[in-house]
Amino acid sequence: MTKTILLKNRPQGKPSISNFEFTKDDSELSIKDGELLLETTYVSVDPYLRGRMSDAKSYVPPFKLNEPVHSGVIAKVISSKNEKFTEGDYVSGMLNWQTKQVSNGEGLNKVDPSKAPLSAYLGILGMTGLTAYCGLTEIGKPKKGETLVVSGAAGAVGSVVGQIGKILGLRVIGIAGSDEKVELLKSKFGFDEGINYNTTENMQEAIAKAAPNGVDVYFDNVGGPISDGVLVNINQLARIIICGAISVYNSTEAPKSLSVQPFLVKNSALMQGFIVSNYAAKFPEAIKQLATWLAEDKLTYSETVVEGFDNIPQAFIDLFDGKNKGKMVVKI
Repeated sequence: MTKTILLKNRPQGKPSISNFEFTKDDSELSIKDGELLLETTYVSVDPYLRGRMSDAKSYVPPFKLNEPVHSGVIAKVISSKNEKFTEGDYVSGMLNWQTKQVSNGEGLNKVDPSKAPLSAYLGILGMTGLTAYCGLTEIGKPKKGETLVVSGAAGAVGSVVGQIGKILGLRVIGIAGSDEKVELLKSKFGFDEGINYNTTENMQEAIAKAAPNGVDVYFDNVGGPISDGVLVNINQLARIIICGAISVYNSTEAPKSLSVQPFLVKNSALMQGFIVSNYAAKFPEAIKQLATWLAEDKLTYSETVVEGFDNIPQAFIDLFDGKNKGKMVVKI
């Protein structure tokens, strides 16, 4: 039997279980020459998937209604008629939310469970790590001794960004949503300071106190009022990296925020958005460096692992309530 999760209707505001449909198919899957049969092992749920659930122009086409949702997946090759893959291989790629599926092998990469846990290839050695490394190094261009602020710092990307910042000799301040997460930033990930935005009345003052020398690099995962507080504290020639805006992903009205232009002009600052695929040419270099740091225990990572195929949609929804520490994955 094959289970599949479809996008039933487009969310209005925060997604709910009713936006998804669960189906079952008892027919046996078969493969032709050049194809392979995959069994899903881990599924990645990520905030950016919310954008693909809306019928709006973006950097990738929206999901189609009544068709499977797809995201980063680790799968095991059950059988193969493709010369590049053999039975027992593990692969990563953008695959459907299905327990089993047929692939022609395009876009799949072999992963080695002997070198790192399989789930790590969806996180620190996958899109998460690549996003953190490429965004920080290519746009942020950090210099030793500078101050880096990271919003969404206890999340998958943010926690890696902060650690890379420390490796490169920066003072690192993380913004997260609970005292527990702030403590995790400092005790596990080595951040110098942490700010709980849920208990902070004046973000501008809190940033100024944590970063008395100002902010040189800001890695923004959230947008909204948190980022406004950082913007007021940027230094001359600051670099602002726009990775995400989870605070407004579920908004049904246009967000109201500070006008960024005066701050950018006054400080000759750079603000640039990006998607990780912009830096595909850098992926081999990035993965090699991340794997080296991981092997040297200079990097660590945190995961929230939810078990069970049927729990994929709820795990995705929980991202918007901050219920994850680090990367959120579902183990099938």
